[in-house]
Amino acid sequence: MIRTQQPTRVSHPDVPEPPRPDMFSNARVVGDQFFLSGMHAGAPGGPVGGDDTHAQAVEAFRRVRLLTEACGASVDDIVVLRIYLTDIADKASVGRARSTVFSDDFPCSTLVEVAALVEPGLTVEVEAQGFLPKAAVAAH
Repeated sequence: MIRTQQPTRVSHPDVPEPPRPDMFSNARVVGDQFFLSGMHAGAPGGPVGGDDTHAQAVEAFRRVRLLTEACGASVDDIVVLRIYLTDIADKASVGRARSTVFSDDFPCSTLVEVAALVEPGLTVEVEAQGFLPKAAVAAH
């Protein structure tokens, strides 16, 4: 397959970048699509929200929103979410956090339980992808 569009790396000043720039990108735009790596509540002093999964989910969704907007889209343009949770019993608290971001035409979504996330203490991670509005495509 021949790629005709060059990927563009996207960042936001309020979303921590990967520890090394050669590891991965938090967000990429390719053509009319955007892709977000898994966002979580990781911070140098430990997770934002401590061990409270709802607070961590609120932070993860905040980062998803910020990066989506940095790509030139809105959360309404997200078409799929993948949510990783270390304790499936916390799915209702993640759902409450999710409902503060999405209100009407919800994206497709997968939620799975995993044994652990990238840093100790993290309980939830959210990955997203979607399509850019036409005006944003022209800007990239």
